Amino acid sequence: MIYLINHMNKLYFLLSFLWIVCTYGQSKEDMQLEKKLDELLSSKFRASEPGCEILVAKKGEIVYKKAFGSANLELNVPIKPEMVFKLGSITKQFTAVAILQLVEQGKISLQDSLQKFVPDFPSNSKKITIENLLTHTSGIRDYMQIDYPEPNLERRDFDPKELIDRFKNFPLEFEPGTKYKYSNSGYFLLGYIIEKISGKSYKAYLQDNILKPLNLNHIYFDTSNDIIPNRVNGYRKEGAEFKNADYWSMTIAYAAGELISNVDDLLKWNKELYSYKILKKETLEKAFVPFKLKDGSTTEYGYGWILKNINGIKSIEHGGSITGFLSNEIYFPEEDVFVAALFNCECAPKDELSVDITSLALGKTFQNEVKIDDALLNEYIGTYTLSKDTKRTIVIIKENGQLLAKISGQGTVALIFQSNTKFQFKNILGAECEFIKENGKVTKFNVSQNGNFEWKKN
Repeated sequence: MIYLINHMNKLYFLLSFLWIVCTYGQSKEDMQLEKKLDELLSSKFRASEPGCEILVAKKGEIVYKKAFGSANLELNVPIKPEMVFKLGSITKQFTAVAILQLVEQGKISLQDSLQKFVPDFPSNSKKITIENLLTHTSGIRDYMQIDYPEPNLERRDFDPKELIDRFKNFPLEFEPGTKYKYSNSGYFLLGYIIEKISGKSYKAYLQDNILKPLNLNHIYFDTSNDIIPNRVNGYRKEGAEFKNADYWSMTIAYAAGELISNVDDLLKWNKELYSYKILKKETLEKAFVPFKLKDGSTTEYGYGWILKNINGIKSIEHGGSITGFLSNEIYFPEEDVFVAALFNCECAPKDELSVDITSLALGKTFQNEVKIDDALLNEYIGTYTLSKDTKRTIVIIKENGQLLAKISGQGTVALIFQSNTKFQFKNILGAECEFIKENGKVTKFNVSQNGNFEWKKN
């Protein structure tokens, strides 16, 4: 009995020591961050509903990694931090890096024309370069935004060329290099070009040249028939009810959005890029330079990454949206802070949470708000129509002393004012907006985000 008590005392001492060591290893700042993130995320996700997987790393070391919500509503399985989610458009980074590898090998040039690799792609005497495809400046219509005559086309499996043939004959939306407009078509075409040059399938090329060399063992191609360990289910919301996500063949997403991963391998991907094992330093740095349009203005897109500078805080990032899932991956190079957020419902407040999480991680506020006189707010109320597309409207209303914008097809967003006329949409970073008065009356507001957009007051 004495021996048992002594043994128990030793065990208690050992556990206490381990707890002290673990706690001591976590800084006070990180402990406060953990508490704040726990409060934030637990308030947004119930155990019985779809949820998220969140990771925050500082100087390459994980300071926060937790999961909330359910991975499978029908089986009541909780999400665990090692589970894998659809990435959607974060896939574009991998496609861009594959193209840059081929550039380094001299097998392709960024100024090569698309028609060099897809000879039957109509040019209409307009040169579309590989760089145009990488930077969303090609003018090629987004194949995911086309209303095809055949029903349920997204459920069919396609080989790449078969799908290219379905969207290639639509006219260009603008002259290549003159505007930025996000288009999945560019990255779909890049995947096909990788196959043409390498002689391998897109999947085989990425596995041999990116995933295996970097030991990214938890990044997979989202093939529905394969058994993939720890794959979570995706959901959408219909009214107050959750529904299983609609089925899409991932041959549709292909090089524009086919990959799945957990947060750990997204962190490893970010870290390994900067080890320069698969790309030279000077090549990778080119991917993080905003593309310059023919008129000299710059976009917020490089090669596979969105590049932002909000209140002097620079970020390299990309989000994703695909049936049943949302994702976000943000790196702040000057602070060396990395954030990955994966969600298994199309209804998740991705943008709001991404801003809140990164604000807490950096200890900085992205959107400073000033108080505006109530009478001035009243002048801004009304309906505004986009000059370039009169079918799109924003209705500005006032509730509880605050202006809200009802954006057609996108829901309602609060306005955050930085001055009497300048404002931002809450949790939408990088969009600089300003109300314009002419002859004493509010006539419009302008939005600057990857171009200038004028919204006229009706």
